[in-house]
Amino acid sequence: MGKKKIMPGPGMDLIGKEEKEELLEVIESGYLYRYGDTSDPQFKAKVWNLEQDFAKYTQSNYALAVNSGTSALLTSLWALGIGPGDEVIVPGYTFIASITSIIFARAIPILAEIDESLTLDPKDIEKKISSKTRAIMLVHMLGNPGNIDELLKIADAHNLILIEDCAQAFGASYKGKSVGTYGNMGAFSLNVYKTITAGDGGMIITDEKELYDRAFAIHDQGHLPLRKGVEQGKRTILGLNFRMNELTAAVAKAQLKKIDTIKEKLHQNKKLLKEELSDIEQIEFRKILDKEGDVGTLLTFFMPTKNSAKKLADKLGCVTISESGWHVYSNMEHLLGKMTVTKEQCPFVCPFYNNPEVAYKKGMLPKTDDLLKRGLNISVGVSDPGLGSAFGITINDSPEKIQATAKKLKKTIKDVL
Repeated sequence: MGKKKIMPGPGMDLIGKEEKEELLEVIESGYLYRYGDTSDPQFKAKVWNLEQDFAKYTQSNYALAVNSGTSALLTSLWALGIGPGDEVIVPGYTFIASITSIIFARAIPILAEIDESLTLDPKDIEKKISSKTRAIMLVHMLGNPGNIDELLKIADAHNLILIEDCAQAFGASYKGKSVGTYGNMGAFSLNVYKTITAGDGGMIITDEKELYDRAFAIHDQGHLPLRKGVEQGKRTILGLNFRMNELTAAVAKAQLKKIDTIKEKLHQNKKLLKEELSDIEQIEFRKILDKEGDVGTLLTFFMPTKNSAKKLADKLGCVTISESGWHVYSNMEHLLGKMTVTKEQCPFVCPFYNNPEVAYKKGMLPKTDDLLKRGLNISVGVSDPGLGSAFGITINDSPEKIQATAKKLKKTIKDVL
C-alpha cells in the first residue's frame, strides 16, 4: 500500500481491517443506498444500524445519520422551527459552519464571549439575550464539554431552545452523560478531523419523537422515518437530500467501536504532556469542566502575554489560536461582510427582523480575543493546521516519543519566558 500518510484525526490513525470488512460487506451486497430490500439477506442496512448503535452509545431515544456535521446543524435548526426573525446566541470561537448554518436558516447569529474553557461564557450570554432570542448554540469546542449546568439554567429561565454543537466532541460526556443529550438536539460530525471519522458525515440525536420525525423529513425529501406512513401527495413538510449512504455508514460503524480506545489514548497523552509542563507557573491550562468527560484532541494553554504566545508559536512552527482561520469570528470574512444566501440579504434585511445595529467587526469580543491571542493548541491526536496544531503528537506515538516532544516543548516555553 506504500508509505503511510500522516492522518489528521485520531480515528484515521486507527483505520484498519474492521473498516475494510464493513466496506466489503456493502460493496458485495450491491446496496450502496440507505434504502434496500429488507427481505434480502444481502442488504446490510448499515445506515440504520449505525443510527441504532449511535443512539445506544449516547443513550438517546433517536439518532439520525446525515451527510455532514453542517447538515446536522442546519437540519436541527429547521426541525426546531428556527428561522426569520429569530436570534441564536453562538460563541465567537467555533467553526464557521455553526454560524453559517444559522444564516442559512435565515436567523441571526448573535456572538457571545467564551471563557477559559474556550466554550460559551454564561455571564456574557445573559447580556446578549433580547426579545428576539430563540436559541443558544452551545459548542463543545475542541472536545471539551461546555458549562452545561449554567446554560440549562439560562435556557430554562428565558424559555430558550438549547442546541448542542458536538462536531468536535463525539465521545465527550458531562457528569456521566453524553454531550448532545442535554439540549433539545445534538449535532455531531464524522469529518476527517474529528474523534472518529468516515471521511465525512454527521449525526443528530434527540429524545423527542416530533423533532426526530421533522429532522428525518427535512433530511429526506419530506418523508417520514424509513419512508413509511405517508402517501405521496400528502406530505406536510419540505425536505432536501442530506442522506448518508451505506459506504459512509460502514466506516462509521467500525469507528464507533473504537471511540473508547481513542478517548483513553487522548487522556494518556494529555496527562504525559501536562505532567512535563506542570512546573511552569507562567502558563495556564485551559479550564476543563469534566476531566473524565473531556475528549479533546489538543492540549490548550495560555501564555502570560500575546507577545510571548506569538514568539512561542513561531519557534514551534505553529500559530496562536487567534490565527486558526475560520474557527475565529474575526477571521470569518463571510460573517464580517454579512454575506447571505440570496441577494435580498435575508436574514439581515427582512420584514421579520429590523435591527440595523447588528454588526460583526474585529475587536467586538475582547475577552475572546485576549484568550485566543495568548492561547496555543498542542496536538495530542489531531494534526489540523486550521486549529493551529502543527506541533505535537499522535495517539499512536510511543511513550518515549511523547516524552521527547514534551521535553522539547518545555524547553522552548522556558526559552521564550
